[in-house]
Amino acid sequence: MSDPIQPSELDDLVVRMAGVGVRRGTNDLLAGLDWTVELDERWVVLGPNGAGKTTLLRLAAAELHPTTGEVDLLGERIGRVNIFDLRPRIGFTSAAIAQRVPGDELVKDVVVSAGYAVLGRWREAYDTLDTARATELLEAMGIGHLAERTFGTLSEGERKRALIARSLMTDPELLLLDEPAAGLDLGGREDLVARLSGLAMDPDAPALVLVTHHVEEIPPGFTHALLLRDGHAVVSGLVDDVITSENLSKTFDQDLVLERSGDRFFARRR
Repeated sequence: MSDPIQPSELDDLVVRMAGVGVRRGTNDLLAGLDWTVELDERWVVLGPNGAGKTTLLRLAAAELHPTTGEVDLLGERIGRVNIFDLRPRIGFTSAAIAQRVPGDELVKDVVVSAGYAVLGRWREAYDTLDTARATELLEAMGIGHLAERTFGTLSEGERKRALIARSLMTDPELLLLDEPAAGLDLGGREDLVARLSGLAMDPDAPALVLVTHHVEEIPPGFTHALLLRDGHAVVSGLVDDVITSENLSKTFDQDLVLERSGDRFFARRR
């Protein structure tokens, strides 16, 4: 376990996990994990299926309590804070959330309803500032022209971008993205990577954590990486130190060769 962090240091941390484990039955989904995320950091989390990536993100989203260890989010200890007060400070998007959005919901309402932490607008009242922010976020994600369309008519890439806009609606201090490029074609993936790169390079953007299976999906501007395998951290640190052929081979149990073109990574089997 890492050295104890003093209370004063927690002010600089968005996420702190110390000795964290999550057990379901006899299975350890995560075990002995130490991890911290600071305000200005942009993290990518990689690993094979079953590595514990989604479990890690659910802990960071205050959707899950650890079986062992301590989790501090935005200076609050999970288990000692009202998570319903904490969750609006965290933006989170995943395939599970997408499945819960009503297909007949207008795209603009998918975004604006995040202000009430609901999926599916009912009788909530939103002022002009709310609707203006929703419109601004949709424009930033390149889908402002789809605001009056229904969510069910969008392509997979358009849905992903709408949900990222939704996750930013409350001006969160932490943004968590669970495999946002999954299921996208090449053009959709590259468009999303470019937009996430722009977000990562924005000094006013929240701390970012992106989960993916593929190094090709790491946007330029991401600063740190965590590699997971079988619920354990293989290595973590600065992207350039962590994303190497040796570390990827160990994480994915394959003899992998890493190549780099500019700020992008590519991997193949040797």
